[in-house]
Amino acid sequence: MTMIRTICVYCGSGPGADPAFVAAAREFGRILAEAEVRLVYGGGSLGLMGALANATLDHGGEVTGIIPEFLVTREKKNTRAQEIIITRDMHERKQIMFERADAFVALPGGIGTLEETIEQMTWAQLGRHRKPIVLANIRGFWDPLCALIDHMKELAFIRPGLPVDPIVVDRVEDILPRIRSALAQLSAKERREAAPTIERM
Repeated sequence: MTMIRTICVYCGSGPGADPAFVAAAREFGRILAEAEVRLVYGGGSLGLMGALANATLDHGGEVTGIIPEFLVTREKKNTRAQEIIITRDMHERKQIMFERADAFVALPGGIGTLEETIEQMTWAQLGRHRKPIVLANIRGFWDPLCALIDHMKELAFIRPGLPVDPIVVDRVEDILPRIRSALAQLSAKERREAAPTIERM
């Protein structure tokens, strides 16, 4: 079985309008804890972020929160996490999140979640990493993004040789198996060559 040590999860600092989003965050936190996979996330205690981190901790898991100074109060830094890293700015936060992650998962969220997820897709498209990127498509949340990606492909803005192919799952239970499968398809040499440190963008 392919080893996954850490997963970076992007998700909303609010709960969203559908209770299924918070339920999915809590369930994924439990799954991470039981699989002994460390959660790396944005460090807040509100919304989906808080639900995910607290569920991971409640089930005996390990959590690293990475939060910029200006969000410590606004997003209520999670004081329960075993490790909290306070960064100077968003750029440093995203750099450390990348370095700490074996894979990325996007739960539902807002503009920040979208931006972080798209940035990882961009870096992967440009060959800067081969870490799996998963869209947790709870209640079809990411359907519009998937449609937009298909639209870009149809109009040749996403071209052969520069693929954008995130893993899309409808249930959080499928996330770890799909990540393991994706990592198993990479040879050890490919993993070494595709893991340079990302330059600040």
